[in-house]
Formats: sequence, structure tokens, C-alpha cells
Amino acid sequence: ISLLTMDKPKDSFHSEYDNFAFHPWNVMLVLILFGITALFLATSMAFIYNRFQNDTGALHIPWLFAFNTLILLGSSGTMWRAKQAYLADDTRRYQESLLFTIILSLVFLVMQFVAWSQLFSQNVFINSNNSASYLYVLSGLHFAHVIAGLPFLVLFLRAAKLQMKEPVTVLVYFSDPEKRLKLRLLSIYWHFLDALWIFLVLFLLGNRWIG
Repeated sequence: ISLLTMDKPKDSFHSEYDNFAFHPWNVMLVLILFGITALFLATSMAFIYNRFQNDTGALHIPWLFAFNTLILLGSSGTMWRAKQAYLADDTRRYQESLLFTIILSLVFLVMQFVAWSQLFSQNVFINSNNSASYLYVLSGLHFAHVIAGLPFLVLFLRAAKLQMKEPVTVLVYFSDPEKRLKLRLLSIYWHFLDALWIFLVLFLLGNRWIG
């Protein structure tokens, strides 16, 4: 790595990972997000249709669903902080932000189990009625997609811990365009899950005015 390259801002680096909007990983993420969006929209529309057809009563979601929104917003914030730390070559803040994102995501998963247990205590089960079924399906699908993203966060943190031990290895890590692209894609996925959860909570809160 030349001194001229080291003096350039990270955003000025150009490589195959930055130049191609249709890089396979970019395309893959777009297809994944499109598929997830289509899945949730189709399920939401099916829920509305069933409410009209069967005149099912409104279902009040647990207050923890709203609280979990704050937890996810926090994890989205720490993910953004991790990306900014990467661009600033801030090793400590980068690793801490990844760790906090993992912790907040795990807290979200645990609290989601608690929210479901509140429904169980009210004798609201997945087979109680159509509204309950869709509530469990929608929240369960989101739960599954959070779990799907966690291993990538763990791998990022593990790689950072193993590879960022000396100044030279830190420089190599922060200068790697492949890692920068993967971090950007993971950040987009995480922010998408946050936005998706907000949509679900607002949708489920508004279901009482349907039908």
C-alpha cells in the first residue's frame, strides 16, 4: 500500500466492489429484500382480506411490541455507528458498536418471547382465530429474519477481533473494499429489518379499524 493511497480518504478508494452497481452481492441483497417485502405485503393483504371476509375481531398486541421497536431502533443506531467507525478507522468504537448491535438484537429476541408469553397468558394462541394466526406469523417471520442476520454480525465481530491486533493488520482491515461492501450490505439489511418491524407494529395497531 503506497503512502499516496494511505493519504486518500476511504470513500475515494475505487475497486470492483464500489464501481459495479450490479455486483453479485448487491444484486443478491436487492433480491432478498424484494422477496421479504413481497412476503410481508402478501401476508398483510391476506390478513386484511380475512378480516373483511370473516369479520374477525381486532386483536390488541402486547405493549412489548412497541418497546421492542425501541430496542431495534437502538440496534439500528449502533449498526450505523459501526459503519461510521469503520470509515473513521476507529477500531475500538467499531468493535464496540458491533458488539452492542449483537446484544441489542439478542435482547429483542428474548423480549419477543416475553411478548408472545403475554399472549399465551391471555389464552391467545396461533389457532385461536385468524387475527391471532396472522399476528404470530408476521412477528414470527420477522423474528426469523433477525436470527438469520445475527451470524453475519458475529462473523464480522470475530474477524475484527482476530485481524485487528497490530497497526498493520488494522490498516489492511480498514482498507479492504470487500469488507467495506459487506458491511454496507449488512447495514442496509439491518436498517431494513428495523423499518419492517415499525411497519408491522403500526399495521397491527391499526388492525382494529379494519372491517
